[in-house]
Amino acid sequence: MKLGFIGAGNMAGAIISGAIDAGRLSPGEICVYDISEEKTAAYAKRGLRVCQSPAKLAGLCKYVVLAIKPQNFEEVLSQLAGAVSDETVLISIAAGISPSYIKSKLGEGSKVVQVMPNTPLLIGFGATAISKAEPTTQEEFDFACGLFASAGVVEQIDNRLMNEVIPLNGSSPAFIYQLTKLFVDRAQQLGFERECANRLFCNTLIGAAQMMLTTGMDHQALIDMVTSPAGTTFSGLQALAENGFDEAIIKAYDATVRRAYELGR
Repeated sequence: MKLGFIGAGNMAGAIISGAIDAGRLSPGEICVYDISEEKTAAYAKRGLRVCQSPAKLAGLCKYVVLAIKPQNFEEVLSQLAGAVSDETVLISIAAGISPSYIKSKLGEGSKVVQVMPNTPLLIGFGATAISKAEPTTQEEFDFACGLFASAGVVEQIDNRLMNEVIPLNGSSPAFIYQLTKLFVDRAQQLGFERECANRLFCNTLIGAAQMMLTTGMDHQALIDMVTSPAGTTFSGLQALAENGFDEAIIKAYDATVRRAYELGR
């Protein structure tokens, strides 16, 4: 077996589907473990192998994706102690769980790749931040990068910034959904059909993102392109400033990072 998943939730499913659909792995090269027999049964029907314990899975697989909640890491790592080898590569997708923490439980020689994916991975439009810890080899790291590249874009970053990246790509979909909800709710109150308002706003998000990615213009220049002096957009931006929009965004960013460090402790 080449790749194993401890935890068979939505994110694990997105990674598995991406790897199979891209032809990186066959179902027969992947095994899964989850406390939910319903979840593992669905994977068994797709041709994946089901393991009965984290230790059994780790003994079979070169790469082990830890697709579990941060709160469950201590219990799972205690089950993995003695089951992983010097060649096992552990791929963690949990917020706040550092390589040093994993090494403290499994040994300083453990190979760890730390990943922060996001939920758009589920539809092939993920944005994943990834870093490696020694003694993980470049070949092993490239394999991990390829897994996530099968379902979106991948950015390699310094391991010291893995908590700080969470608001940028891990949590930011929720912030964007909240912003969209507010705009669509207000549009509906003013008489718009909800789905119409949602389509208009979401497609504007897509277009604005493409403008930022492809034009080479900085953010302020793009803002200025939309904003006429004393015009409608100017009034809206002024209202955002007067009501603490910038401060609220910074506080949301910092609160997200702070919680990641708390989970890591």
